[in-house]
Amino acid sequence: MARWTRWTALPACALLLGVMSTTALAQIKVGITLSSTGGAASIGSIERNLISLWPTTLAGQPVQYIVLDDGSEPSNAVKNARQFTSDEKVDIIIGSSTSPNSIAMIPVAEETATPMISLASALAIVSPMDKARRWVFKTVQNDAAMIEATLDDMAARKIHRVGYIGLADATGEGYLAALQAMGASRGVELTRIERYNRADTSVTAQVLHVLSTSPDAVYVASLGTPAALPQLELVARGYKGAVYHTGGVANNDFLRVAGAAAEGLHLPVAALLVADQLPESSPVRAVASALVAQYEGKFGAGTRNIFLAYTQDSLILLQAALPAALAKARPGTREFREALRDALEKTRGVVGCSGIFAMSPTDHMGLDAKSLYIAQVNNGRWMLPR
Repeated sequence: MARWTRWTALPACALLLGVMSTTALAQIKVGITLSSTGGAASIGSIERNLISLWPTTLAGQPVQYIVLDDGSEPSNAVKNARQFTSDEKVDIIIGSSTSPNSIAMIPVAEETATPMISLASALAIVSPMDKARRWVFKTVQNDAAMIEATLDDMAARKIHRVGYIGLADATGEGYLAALQAMGASRGVELTRIERYNRADTSVTAQVLHVLSTSPDAVYVASLGTPAALPQLELVARGYKGAVYHTGGVANNDFLRVAGAAAEGLHLPVAALLVADQLPESSPVRAVASALVAQYEGKFGAGTRNIFLAYTQDSLILLQAALPAALAKARPGTREFREALRDALEKTRGVVGCSGIFAMSPTDHMGLDAKSLYIAQVNNGRWMLPR
């Protein structure tokens, strides 16, 4: 059974006086499905913490956040989405934490005409743009953008032969497809392709197969703590070449599990993780730093996580779109959901924790590789090159 959390906020004056206008009392309902348990729990649990800090009103209206745990399983994510739309009549869905879960939810968004903001990376969540995906947006830079930033870094380091180890699901396959498509034109040869499952307890065979090809670098397409398994094995086998990961490992749980084996690995990250290392003039630095201060003020110093940025950006996009939608229709109606979808698609110049968003009818992500930074683990910290 999925676990329920409800946060409902009604202004005190409305409860005491009951004299607010019908428009002012129009409650906005937000359905949020997260992978708080299961293989992606290190991501979903952080996202859940942040949502507990979200405001009690949006665009001057009371808001209800209905949060469900999908256990990192696509079938549960679909059940949650259907519960949001059929039982709760939400105005928007946020989630899920992973690409397989988010992709599985797309048909529900289309069937019920409910806008959805995914917190996952796969390009397939928003591309190719079709009748279903016109309802879907996301806050995480596309896997293709992460690959582009990574390939730029590899070119600067004169890396040409790359071994690949990735998850055997939509997350891994998305990164692999982008690496294959973009790497060939940049002179990068994939020496060996190996896959593993999130629940696997050993990747010894996969690592040995990859290392037998003597690659200049190894690319690990995984996320959260499952990504620590190949990293630990590569170090245990004495590999001295460069190791690259996706932005999906940019959390403290990964560093805790990988330990000293994480030292020196490279990965693309959004601004939040390195906010204090960005120029003072950066508008993104200001937004990201404010979120870090809020979150660490509640949960402790050093608890920042890249998934905070992706989650907070869903709220920032929603806040930016609400005024236009509220001017056209009342929450709880199909007309409002359609207006909200249209407003999200017109988002321009909105500063988030990961970059400055510029959505369009053909781009429901709004950020590119320029919003990413290649960082390296140095003494257990994510550091930009000096």
